[in-house]
Amino acid sequence: MGDVIGRLFHEFAITLAVSILISAAVSLTLTPMMCAKLLHHIPQEEQSPFYKNMGRFFDNIIERYAVMLTWVLGRQRLMLYVALATLVLTVVLYVLVPKGFFPVQDTGAIQGITEAPQYISYAEMATRQTALAEEIMKDPAVASLSSFIGVDGTNATLNSGRLLINLKPHDERDSASDVIRRLQKKFADSSNILLYMQPVQDLTIEDRVSRTQYQFSIQAINPKELSAWVPKIVERLKDLPQLADVASDLQDHGLQAYVDIDRATAMRLGITAAAIDNALYDAFGQRLVSTIFTQSNQYRVVLEVKNDFQKGPQALDSIYVVSTTGQTIRLNTIAKISEMEAPLSISHIGQFPAATISFNLAPGAALGDAVDAIHKTEQEMQVPATLQTSFQGAALAFKASLNNTLFLILAAIVTMYIVLGVLYESYIHPITILSTLPSAGIGALLALTISGTDLGVIGIIGIILLIGIVKKNAIMMIDFALEAEREHGMSAHEAIYQACLLRFRPILMTTMAALLGALPLMIGSGVGAELRHPLGITMVGGLLVSQALTLFTTPVIYLAFDRLAKRFTKPETQADMFEDIPQ
Repeated sequence: MGDVIGRLFHEFAITLAVSILISAAVSLTLTPMMCAKLLHHIPQEEQSPFYKNMGRFFDNIIERYAVMLTWVLGRQRLMLYVALATLVLTVVLYVLVPKGFFPVQDTGAIQGITEAPQYISYAEMATRQTALAEEIMKDPAVASLSSFIGVDGTNATLNSGRLLINLKPHDERDSASDVIRRLQKKFADSSNILLYMQPVQDLTIEDRVSRTQYQFSIQAINPKELSAWVPKIVERLKDLPQLADVASDLQDHGLQAYVDIDRATAMRLGITAAAIDNALYDAFGQRLVSTIFTQSNQYRVVLEVKNDFQKGPQALDSIYVVSTTGQTIRLNTIAKISEMEAPLSISHIGQFPAATISFNLAPGAALGDAVDAIHKTEQEMQVPATLQTSFQGAALAFKASLNNTLFLILAAIVTMYIVLGVLYESYIHPITILSTLPSAGIGALLALTISGTDLGVIGIIGIILLIGIVKKNAIMMIDFALEAEREHGMSAHEAIYQACLLRFRPILMTTMAALLGALPLMIGSGVGAELRHPLGITMVGGLLVSQALTLFTTPVIYLAFDRLAKRFTKPETQADMFEDIPQ
């Protein structure tokens, strides 16, 4: 697999493969030796009360399972319908379950992006951001924060700033999402400065800092067309219930002062354009005019006008220009000063001007629903073909993961079928083993739906783990049944019945071991625990449902495929194929 998802699964695959190889080596060498040294038969009179009680407990369970298994084997057609319904329901749930990418983590830090009017000065931006930071610090969940303004590698314009908000320990505050909603509600009516927030994530693939979490870009050849359509799209997206905090990085309403020189008057007074340029730079450009040297240090002398004369275009009326004759002429006598809108910055993607619309997900919304809603809105607005739209960052990787998920699961199933077919030298028995997988899938998807969790990358990893864990139930049964048929001459019915009873305890114990190992992932709390929850939820749900279903559906499917195999080896009628199934 390629892209970011491929890198994640690459590490997962290597870790899992190496672990299985080491486990196989231990199982074939160390485990038999330990069994020979440590396992001894204990006479019944020497057994401890706990040992006896556990033995009776498992014997009672197996007896009850035998009764239920007998009832099921007497109604095989019904169980075949159940297995088919499980497969259909798995497909339906996969289509209906909300799709996501990575779960939002609470790492104890919040990233804030501030935005003031585009005509603001540096001094006024500092005043407003300082006031905003002081109000944020009053929140009971906030421990400290760092504030940044000014143009740098992240902030492209003066009217934007950054805040890194550090929260108190997890058990002393609300969740980061609740803190964000509380702060947004507090500053929603502020017109002086806007605040966009998103929780800092341990795992992120964004290549740029945006106001909110997910990005949707628009490219155009004509910047004017971009300026006309982006505000319209932003307003429509704000109305979507799946989205929240919709914002754009388009900065095309800044203010710029134009000095239109009356060249005839300037020439008559002996004033050149270079003189005007030097006068403006002396006033506002912080020109280095001298250096004062002392015994221990040196001090640079910077020329500029007082701050009181830098607060607006009217400051240009106080500028004087020196003519070639040494006279000082007021600038507004030789030039007309006008104020017009101009872009503060022009972003590009590739070679074309572009704007990025960023958004967060509304509470309870999934990324897949948001992506579908944006596409639908784009079609309804009939965005012209000259505008190229695309998702960026996590939203783009999410779309790629959707395209690769089914292929990934299908490739895993096909690979297992080939390997099992080689091992059993059969086309039929691998299908019997793989028939346990829908029960795991339906359990995982049901668990995600009940818990309100999206099916994302971590959930897919859990489902792939389930494929390997769940199929061992069928392998234990079928391997014993085939040996009983071939070596002891048992009928298929008697062989699979004995296999289910004898393999019940190891199947139950291995499933419980995996289940208990996944429980901490599902119920764990603390910093960043949200990233592991989908893995635990899918494994616990899949193991519970598959354990309940495969103990009854696998023997029925085994007998059905056994009759189907015999039909191809010797002529039988349709009635002969199901002759032992009660109607």
